[in-house]
Formats: sequence, structure tokens, C-alpha cells
Amino acid sequence: RSVFGGIKMTVISSTGITLKSRPVGEPQASDFGTEVSEAGAPAAGQIQVKNSWMSVDPYMRGRMYDRESYVPPFQIGEVLTGGAVGRVTATNHPDYAVGDLVQSMAGWREAWTAPPEAVMAIKLPGNTGLPDSAFLGIAGMPGLTAYAGILRVAELKEGDTVFVSGAAGAVGSAVVQIAKIKGCTVIGSAGGAEKCAFVKELGADECIDYRAAGDYDGLLAALRAAAPKGIDVYFDNVGGDHFQAAIEVARPMARMAICGMISQYNDTEPRPGPNNVIQIVGKQLQIRGFIVSTHADMQPAFLADMSQWIASGKMKFEETVMEGVEN
Repeated sequence: RSVFGGIKMTVISSTGITLKSRPVGEPQASDFGTEVSEAGAPAAGQIQVKNSWMSVDPYMRGRMYDRESYVPPFQIGEVLTGGAVGRVTATNHPDYAVGDLVQSMAGWREAWTAPPEAVMAIKLPGNTGLPDSAFLGIAGMPGLTAYAGILRVAELKEGDTVFVSGAAGAVGSAVVQIAKIKGCTVIGSAGGAEKCAFVKELGADECIDYRAAGDYDGLLAALRAAAPKGIDVYFDNVGGDHFQAAIEVARPMARMAICGMISQYNDTEPRPGPNNVIQIVGKQLQIRGFIVSTHADMQPAFLADMSQWIASGKMKFEETVMEGVEN
């Protein structure tokens, strides 16, 4: 223990998850290890935080490759990083008090001590009525990704017909609901009857079970049946056959927000691209990839809208929860 300003501050033992080896194909438990360290008493300008929630997000798979990207790769032997929410347990910083709710990129560990800016930490409002975990999901990075992607990148307009792949996921489910709130027809895609039922519960007009559809031809037929007049907007979380089908069914001047391509994250060999890209020219399609951090300026409007939508029952969300950092 140490003493600062007459207040005792305790060192906290913290278990973290490390990257032992770079996965080939689908990650295995053997690719990860554990490390026990100490989150010490905070020095000047530092805070000590005990994490209560952390998030495992699809983009993290890309960070397991040793290659240049929009975020640096995870390093072998080091504790992984990612979104986390926790409470300040000790502070030596004028802007933070014990008990403050903090969001940071110091996930994959139970506790940490650092200057807030070193781990991209921000103090969260305490009066939203939302559970703390929501700031890693619907009111956090996935929610802002959906909000910025569909409203700014895809330039959503009332009356649009919108196709959302990965519609049962954290981002996709928010996109479905935002598009419905804005007066659009929404077609989702998800894997399995249970996920499709969930997407329909969110308000989607149709949901394609891509597993039941089988191959690309089945997916394309299902999309044509769901959108006989074509689509105006495609929000892509999946890539692959979904991207090709969206190009095929797109109306002239359609807009596509390319958020992710999870169907390809574990590929060990390059996958052939869509064979219909020439249609991008003839249909004058707008296809834009985006990273959520580019649209951080939308955060205030996003939180205001999302809080109101959740409070009014227009926005629903579910969470998959695992107990313990080791799980």
C-alpha cells in the first residue's frame, strides 16, 4: 500500500491474456496465454482502474496478423488490448475520482494503472440509465460504428431499401434498427433460424438465412425475392458472396458502407473477389470503406440519439456474457 493525500491506495493483482502465437485460420486456445501482474498505486497524473467489463470484437482478429493496418498488430508475449469499462479504485489525477466509470482500451486484463491518455481512457456519464456494459456495445464503439456508417457513410434517406449483412451482430443489429427508425425498408441476413427470428424482432422487414440459402446462387435468389426492385443501401459486415450479391441487386446510384468482411478474417489463402465489379461503373455505385474513429465527431449526437431511442423502446439490444477474463 502507499499513501497519497492521506488516502491509502492498494496494489491490485491483475490477470491478463497474452498472445502466444499468431493464429493460422481460426484462433485456438493454444494461441493465448495468461500473465499475472500488478496494477500499482498511481503516480502523479495516473489512475488505477479495476475492469468490470471488456469487449471481444471482430477487428481484433486482424490485429493478430503481423501486418500493417489501421491499428498496430498485437505483439507476441504482450497482454492484448481492447475496449473495457471499469471503476476508478485509486487516483492521483485531478480530473478523476474514486468510483468514476471509465472506458479505455486497456481490456484483456483485470486491472490497470496508467495516465488516462496512455490507454485512451475517458470518463463516462453516470446518469444515462444504461448498464455499464452498454458502453462497449450499443452505446459504445459498435453502436457508433452503426450510427456513423449508415447515416453518414451510406447517406441513408427515408424510403431507402437497405440490405444489412451480419444483421444479428452488435453492429448489424443496430444498423437494422436505425434504418427502421429513419423510415426505411430493411432486409437483414444472418446464419440460422434463431438469429433470423431475432433480426425480425428488431423490426427488419425480411431476414435471409444464408445457411439455408446454401451457396451464392441461393443467397442471390433470396435477396432478389426480398428486394424485387433492388436495394438503395448495403451495409457490409460479411464480404464474400454477400458483397457480390449486393452489387448484383443494387439499384443505380446505390450506396454501400463497407464496415467489415468477417467471412474472410480467418482465410489462409487469398479469396477471389466479386466477379461483377464492372457493375460499379454502369450503376454508378458509391462504395466506401470506413473506420469508426474517423467519425468520432459524431459521438455527442450519437449518445443523445441512442439514449433517447433506448429509453423510448425503439432500440433493443442483447449481450453475450462470459464470466472471468480467462474465459
